[in-house]
Amino acid sequence: MATARRVGTRRGGAVVVLTVKAAAMARDGYVFYRSDNGVWLTDAVPPAYLA
Repeated sequence: MATARRVGTRRGGAVVVLTVKAAAMARDGYVFYRSDNGVWLTDAVPPAYLA
């Protein structure tokens, strides 16, 4: 969470951090990719997987 907040402040303004229920998404068949810099990515996150 600290990293998310630090990255979110790069452009100024309010910071909003969403929690993604990634384990549930993976269980339900969504695919995740890891970028060269270690960030996990997916094509879309449906609202049901946000907390």
